[in-house]
Amino acid sequence: MVTSQSHSKTRYMPFSHINIADVCINLGHWPNHFKRSSMVIIPKPNKPAYNNPKSFCPIVLFNTIGKLIKKVIAERLQFHIIKNDFIHPSQLGSLKFKSTTDAGIALTHIIRLGWVKNKTTSILAFDITQFFPSLNHHLLTHSLVKVGLNPKVTSFFEDFLVRRKTNYVWNEFSSLIYEVNVGVGQGSALSPILSALYLSPLLYILEKHLKILNILISLISFVDGGLFISQNKSIDVSNSQLFCSYNVLSSLLDKFGLNIEHSKTEMFHFNRSHGMFNPPPLDLSPLGGPILCPKNSWKYLGFIFDQKLIFHQHINFYSNKAISMVKCMKLLGNSTRGINPIQKCLLYRCCVLPIVLYGFQLWFYNKAPLSYPMKILRKMQRRAAIWILGAFKTSPTEGLKAIAELIPIKLYLHKLTSRSQLCSAALPENHLIKTLIDDPLNICYKPPPHLINMLVKIIDGRLCSFLFSLFYLIFPFLLLSIFYF
Repeated sequence: MVTSQSHSKTRYMPFSHINIADVCINLGHWPNHFKRSSMVIIPKPNKPAYNNPKSFCPIVLFNTIGKLIKKVIAERLQFHIIKNDFIHPSQLGSLKFKSTTDAGIALTHIIRLGWVKNKTTSILAFDITQFFPSLNHHLLTHSLVKVGLNPKVTSFFEDFLVRRKTNYVWNEFSSLIYEVNVGVGQGSALSPILSALYLSPLLYILEKHLKILNILISLISFVDGGLFISQNKSIDVSNSQLFCSYNVLSSLLDKFGLNIEHSKTEMFHFNRSHGMFNPPPLDLSPLGGPILCPKNSWKYLGFIFDQKLIFHQHINFYSNKAISMVKCMKLLGNSTRGINPIQKCLLYRCCVLPIVLYGFQLWFYNKAPLSYPMKILRKMQRRAAIWILGAFKTSPTEGLKAIAELIPIKLYLHKLTSRSQLCSAALPENHLIKTLIDDPLNICYKPPPHLINMLVKIIDGRLCSFLFSLFYLIFPFLLLSIFYF
């Protein structure tokens, strides 16, 4: 039984977390109890051998109260940093108002701008090895001072980063406690913002060096990885610019105590010419890297790019993934038992649609060719509607969607587009998406008239479709009942 006194304590519990955070910052101290963690070692599936540390995934478990307090401090730190515009504009990860979708939109926008000028876009993707454990504490605290934070906050982070302890857990085995006074704790609420602060001076220095060398390169950074983007009419010129940029980055990372993971370095070219396109490879062996040969497709942040930005492979991959999920969801219920159709419809909207429509902003835009994507997505939604209603495979598609109350996929995409435009209009002025777009966003989005007419027809014909589909579904059962009785 919960008394009024205990209820009042629970009600005001969040304020106690804020008070603890205030006290910690004022004292410049992070309690040792919150510095203690456990690292659970989990083997990665489908690995040929487990004699390599990279075949395992470590999961760090922190104190729950300490995680809440770190979340409060991270929110305040992000607000201060975004307000004072300290983060480099090309950093699209680890911060609020920035996501993988923003990185994909920015990249496709840059590529299409290059195509307008008849230029081929060449991409060099790099990754920093052991990023979070390799951050230098002295350099990180110096960056916090440069941000203009209160000396008490700087003192807090100086104490936060040291005297951390952990033990390793493997099944039932638990090791002794070790000190881990390196880097920042990966998985902590403060790790993303601290890593962004660490990389921001490096990106500003890199941009300055490239400008002095007269290398016209665009840069996009996302957490511990990044892209060099070169646009020229000659592939050889782009390759030379990417080689020089990679060399400058390697030397700068070495000074910051970081290294490039050469095995994950990739190169890709975007060209919309209809003829044969065979770009030469990029040899990074003088810098300790591999020889990069062009590929037909490239996966970055979950987006599957092709040379002409058609995104057919991307749509096929996520549609097949959604269909596989719908097949697996048959275990949760059918027409006779399990979850009811309303719950199935809610599960489809919450778990399947966000996956299949991931990155739709990259291929769903004004005057984009949509015949192939709509064909694949309608097929996927039909399979979902059959599962939701437990109907026969020969049931009419429009009737199934009407009974299941599923919006036509094209209209649903237009609704999501209008919402994403509203989100883009609310971005900070220094956001990379805002700087790439010259004209102000038209937040008063309206779907095309033919789509509105289509929606009206669907609504008018919903009752007829419902009655027809209902008769089509129950007719076999009526025949069986007449036959038996």
